[in-house]
Amino acid sequence: MPALTLATLRTGEIATIVSIHAEESLHQRLLALGFRSGKRIELIRKASFSGPLQVRIGTTDILLRRNEAAKIKVCKT
Repeated sequence: MPALTLATLRTGEIATIVSIHAEESLHQRLLALGFRSGKRIELIRKASFSGPLQVRIGTTDILLRRNEAAKIKVCKT
């Protein structure tokens, strides 16, 4: 299966995190929020006008900028 990014998912889609390609500070912040390879992630909603994405990992909802979401490679489940 081709790797996609979190930013390319559609609302309601569930995927598995494959890898995170971000600078160290962002990478550490994402790890602290629970973004790890193998974790399932669901795209809850996309704000209009290039606004943030609301994603869910487990029971936690997190808002991410689209440029941050573009650095997270995922694989649809």
